[in-house]
Amino acid sequence: MMRTAVTPPAFATAAQALKMSPGILSHGHLFLSGTTGSAPDGTMPTDPETQFRAAFDKIGAVLAEAGLDFGALVEMTSYHVGIQDHFDLFAQVRADYIATPFPAWTAIEVAALRRPGALVEIRAIAAA
Repeated sequence: MMRTAVTPPAFATAAQALKMSPGILSHGHLFLSGTTGSAPDGTMPTDPETQFRAAFDKIGAVLAEAGLDFGALVEMTSYHVGIQDHFDLFAQVRADYIATPFPAWTAIEVAALRRPGALVEIRAIAAA
């Protein structure tokens, strides 16, 4: 089975510390790890829009490292803390990053995420 890790240089230290890959290329697809909207220094912004854009920007960095862009996304799952409070804003931000044909998408409310203060974690699959 062929698998290749996809790790943007800016993510290398965190990926090694967590023993994970931001992305794995396998069988014609790029599987992206769940991504929150933490800042580059690891802090979690309190502003929801800032978090959402940071999460999508990180997804974009992993896609770019694999030579892809948001048009390659085929599936996305978003996990939300307080989904009713911020879903409309999240959907507006998401629309700034994706285009037709839109990827399949499931949005799930959860009680909490691993990163304190995180409002969303996004996991995605792209066609390579």
